[in-house]
Formats: sequence, structure tokens, C-alpha cells
Amino acid sequence: MAVNKKSEPIKKKLLEAKHLYKTYGEGDNAVRALQDVSLDIYEAELLVILGSSGSGKSTLLNMLGCMDKPDGGSIIFEGTDICDYNDVQLTAFRKNNVGFVFQSFNLIGELTAKENVTLTAAVNNHPSIVEEVFAQVGLKEKMNKYPSQLSGGEQQRVSIARALAKDPQILLCDEPTGALDHESGKQILIQLEKLVREQKKTVVLVTHTQEIARMADRLIRMRDGQIIKEEVNRKITKAEKIEW
Repeated sequence: MAVNKKSEPIKKKLLEAKHLYKTYGEGDNAVRALQDVSLDIYEAELLVILGSSGSGKSTLLNMLGCMDKPDGGSIIFEGTDICDYNDVQLTAFRKNNVGFVFQSFNLIGELTAKENVTLTAAVNNHPSIVEEVFAQVGLKEKMNKYPSQLSGGEQQRVSIARALAKDPQILLCDEPTGALDHESGKQILIQLEKLVREQKKTVVLVTHTQEIARMADRLIRMRDGQIIKEEVNRKITKAEKIEW
């Protein structure tokens, strides 16, 4: 069921990426992963970056999260080009502003779900937030389980809780449903939807699944390292209604 998007006040711009370039390798083996890519990211929006394997979408996500540096271009955050940051400044930016959710859950198997999240919360000086984030992802009753005792969908929800424990401004999600069955994947999308609609977080979601784009405020289509189209979604579909 599609719902009409109501008119809203202009949202604050959180990040501005301008003319990003990235090439891996040299000579005949060079891969131009990004070619003059520019986009803005706004507060409290769900942005989907859609493209096939090799389109550059994950490379772009890594640039936005300062996991990698572009060869050229700029990324403006609060008036400063973070591409000029040194390693210490980049680490601080990732720590204080960005949460990551990957296709592989990257949980420490020897630690309980709670301990996995507590590690991140402690590093970011938010130890009191642990139970709150587990409640947000609907796993409060399973905090003391080990990853091996959880389903794939539950493990991904723990990874979302871990990202939220940083209280980030932006949540970057790289194929968060890619390793999950359909129903578990849908539950992850519902969780991400709630973060945007109810808690006013900004979520950037990379995917190759066309149908997921229907839940976005805005859609970026990529091909061969370039943005080929940007669309504002006028009829947003709730995550629970999406099928793929």
C-alpha cells in the first residue's frame, strides 16, 4: 500500500559530497570506481543508493563514512571538508557521527549480544544506552544470547543496535538484507524505517534490490561509478508491504 508523502519543511543538509573520484589499480588494470559523483544527504531521510555489483555504490558509501578517501573531490560536514582530515580526525569523525551496518554481521562470537553492543557504547561514552538500543530493535529479551544462538535476522538487528549505541547522526547500511532470508530481511527494513520515521535518524542504504527503493524518501541510481539518476519518491511504500 503506497502512501502520499506530505509536504515537509526543508531538511537540514548533513553531508555534501562534491565531484568525488576514486580509481583502484593502475594502467590497464585501473578500475574507475567513482567518476565525478556529487550528492547531498539530509537529516531524517531514508536515502537508497541502488545499483548492480560494480556500480560504485559501496565505494561511495565507504567515502561518505570515511572508511576510504577519494582521489579527488570533497565531502563537507558542518562547513569542513573531511577529506582534509588526518587519521586521528577521521577516526574521531567515524566514532562520533557515523554508524555502520554491513551485509556480514561482524559480531564477536565469544561475546554475548549485550557485550558486543556494550563495547561500542563504552568507547563512545554512552554506556547507559545499551538497553535502550536493544529495545529499539526489539531484542531486549535476547541481550544475553551469543551470536550462535541467534538467527541471521536477529544478528543483524544486534549489529544495528551496535551502530545505534554510538548515537550517530548518520547510519550507513551496505546491503543489510543481503545475507538474510526474505522475512528476516523485511524485519530489518522495518527497523530501519522506524529509525527514520520515529527517531529522525538519517539512513543511507545501499542495495541492488529494486523493490527496496520504494520505501525511500530519495533514490540514487548508479552505474559504472556514476550517478545516472536521482529521484524523489512521491509515494513511499511502508517496509512491511515490500516484496522481492
